[in-house]
Amino acid sequence: MPQLIFLDTETTGNDVAKDRLCQICYKTSDGVKVGYFKPPIPVSIKAMSITNITNKMLADKEPFKDSATMKDLQAKLTDGGILVAHNAKFDCAILEAEGMNIPKRICTFRVARELDPENQIPEYNLSFLRYFLELDVEDANAHDAEGDVKVLHALFNRLLKKMMDTGLSEPEAIAKMIDISGRPSLFRVFNFGKHKDKKIADVAQTDRGYLEWMLGSKQAEGSQDEDWIHTLKYYLGYPSIF
Repeated sequence: MPQLIFLDTETTGNDVAKDRLCQICYKTSDGVKVGYFKPPIPVSIKAMSITNITNKMLADKEPFKDSATMKDLQAKLTDGGILVAHNAKFDCAILEAEGMNIPKRICTFRVARELDPENQIPEYNLSFLRYFLELDVEDANAHDAEGDVKVLHALFNRLLKKMMDTGLSEPEAIAKMIDISGRPSLFRVFNFGKHKDKKIADVAQTDRGYLEWMLGSKQAEGSQDEDWIHTLKYYLGYPSIF
């Protein structure tokens, strides 16, 4: 079996185009590695308010790029390791900004949504899933990379079990997770706005203009939200590039 690398990052902000890594934690069969690093740009006040990581805390830390931690992680990935993260697209973009290459990844956010075709889960963020699914995790603080990795590992195990309960072997289930993670998710219900809690398929019939407006807005702003762009094109009947 390939090595699974459960990973979370904390960053200077949430804009993948400019923000950078300041904390990382990853867990493998070899143990847990946690590190703080000085990013090339300051941590935003908003990020500090969420993570409690300040610029003063990072002032004497080394950069992540070319650090021993980065080299160790890259070696594991190059050797066939599979990165597991929640909203993996974000963490991978942050790591790629440091010059890393991530050949294989599993996104528990996308897998969780795929395994919920009846929309029984109202939200898919990691903290919500922790309590909604009653995951048994001790000493895990939210918005701390090490705490999030503990929850991530528990969530992955729950999702893996659900997939294996359908008759898949563990390697088959992991391969399917990788496949799901490599393509955009399809939203089924609006969880915001004037159509909150309505099925998107129904809104496409009753208020098609709203979907067209939303798609046009995301495209005009250069949105990287491929899940929503894919979803809107799907329900509008437009071809998707994904």
